[in-house]
Amino acid sequence: MTKKKKKPAPGAALLGLGFDNDDGHKRITTGDEFAIVGGSEQTHERMTETVIKTFEELRSRGKTLRQVEPGELAEILHKAAPE
Repeated sequence: MTKKKKKPAPGAALLGLGFDNDDGHKRITTGDEFAIVGGSEQTHERMTETVIKTFEELRSRGKTLRQVEPGELAEILHKAAPE
């Protein structure tokens, strides 16, 4: 009997895109499970802060990005976004 190959677990990542850049700088910040591209300095900083806080909250809940439900992730992102 032949063994079936196990399919790898689906990946998960957050992607942040900023479109308000008009100073000519190319801003890219990446991590194991996220990428943030573009935006003005302020927008890029806000997106980075939001992602960092999101992963901190996931860790405090004992979950990974792959484990969290979309609705719960949306709630965490909303809570993590700076005012």
